[in-house]
Amino acid sequence: MTYDLTGRTAVVTGASSGIGAATARALAAAGGRVAVLARRVERIESLAKEIDGLAVPADVTDPESIATAAAAIRTELGRPDLVVANAGVMNGAPFATAEPREWSAMVDTNLTGLIHTGRAFVDDLLAAAADGGPADLVHVGSIASHEVFPGYAVYAATKAGVAALTRGLRRELGPRGVRVRAVEPGLTESELGETMLDAEGRAALEQIRREVGPIPASDVADTICWSAAAPARLNVAQLIVLPTTQG
Repeated sequence: MTYDLTGRTAVVTGASSGIGAATARALAAAGGRVAVLARRVERIESLAKEIDGLAVPADVTDPESIATAAAAIRTELGRPDLVVANAGVMNGAPFATAEPREWSAMVDTNLTGLIHTGRAFVDDLLAAAADGGPADLVHVGSIASHEVFPGYAVYAATKAGVAALTRGLRRELGPRGVRVRAVEPGLTESELGETMLDAEGRAALEQIRREVGPIPASDVADTICWSAAAPARLNVAQLIVLPTTQG
């Protein structure tokens, strides 16, 4: 699919792989200036070279790190008007035996990290909206905020928090011209879950992926680009993106 995002300055967190990397490529192909943020420096530097973008090492769980990244982006690319808060972690395990440090990683990245990201760029988005827009804050959530998956209670709780955060910020920022939306994918080709400690959980996830068949990350990226390319007067507030076979 093709969209025109010429003149937009975009930020993508969690851009070292999966949906984040695919989104960065799609935004650049649509004409946007793109800053890619993640902790894995070599990966984002390679991606930035590929798309003629800007690599900015950052840890969304650290508010000072994301604030420093935001300042660097303003200096190098100008004021961002499209922020895709995508960084995320998925760990699955039975609640009674799960490692608490995996819960902390999910809460810190999936929810608190999105809060830090939004705060770091909210002034930029409000200024872009005041200048006539468009201005977009995109939260990448999950179908897990709507459906129950055994072993993923804490993960689902973080994604339900993302959905609530999105609704709250939409009510707060929408009247000021900033479009806040949630894009909630189902099974998608990514590295999510590869580092979870529960071996049975990893095996079960791989089996589900084989049986259902994940969509490519580029499909989710296309959805994000499509929604961002809509007229500034229109906010596609929530998008659930699933493999057809997932139901």
